[in-house]
Amino acid sequence: MTLFWLGIDEGNSFPPIQQALSDPNGLLAAGGDLSPARLLAAYRIGVFPWFSEGQPILWWCPDPRTVLRPEGFHLSRSLRRSIRRHEWHITINQAVDAVVRGCAEPRQSESETWITREMQVAYSRMHELGWA
Repeated sequence: MTLFWLGIDEGNSFPPIQQALSDPNGLLAAGGDLSPARLLAAYRIGVFPWFSEGQPILWWCPDPRTVLRPEGFHLSRSLRRSIRRHEWHITINQAVDAVVRGCAEPRQSESETWITREMQVAYSRMHELGWA
């Protein structure tokens, strides 16, 4: 199979996820943009962008894919104890830009991050529109 290339002005459609490559696992398409419409179209079908600075935008749908459903979350006793031992403050939609910036910072063992400046701008825009 060959990699599908997305154009900027071709709408926000993706090839069927069954066409994702097996090597590397789940690479579905490249190119396009990080517009809110394209990101929403991607997430609706289980596709997400993941690329590094200097690469084209790469769109992924690995198999198998983990999906966490909040309604099925079980808070174990050990996690509950851990939460009680620390001063945790949980908020929603209070610091989206700061969280994304923090996630974009390279870790000690890594020299770069996949959360590029372009991704930070895209997710900030998604938050402004009420989607992130």
